[in-house]
Amino acid sequence: MKRNDLLTVTSLLSVLLFSIHLTDDIGRGIEPGGWANLAGFVLISVVWLCGTLLLSGRRSGQVITLLGSLLAAAVPVLHMKGVGVGAYFTRYGGFRFVWTLLALGVTGTFSLVLLASGLWSRKAGGTMAGTHEDPDRRG
Repeated sequence: MKRNDLLTVTSLLSVLLFSIHLTDDIGRGIEPGGWANLAGFVLISVVWLCGTLLLSGRRSGQVITLLGSLLAAAVPVLHMKGVGVGAYFTRYGGFRFVWTLLALGVTGTFSLVLLASGLWSRKAGGTMAGTHEDPDRRG
């Protein structure tokens, strides 16, 4: 699978996990379920999806995806600070909450690795590996 396709898949997974996680945050009372939260989530998700799907392979899309990936990778770190999520969430059925945190951290970090790898190969070869067509494979 090409790097750009992997980046698209991991970014889409991160957006999905981000929505599940925020829903769980609101359901548990960690975040308020008000208008500001809804507007912020919709804005972040739409920009992230545009960067992933509409601007795929372009520098602007990579910057947007980079910011979304940083956000996804930071969510578990922010939740694990302080008392963490262990005792409270395991007592009150927090398997989905903790699993979503971990999966969001993995997909966000993997997207960052893919972006860094693509930028590194762009410096070396002029284009992001996986985005150009191989002349030998044309029909």
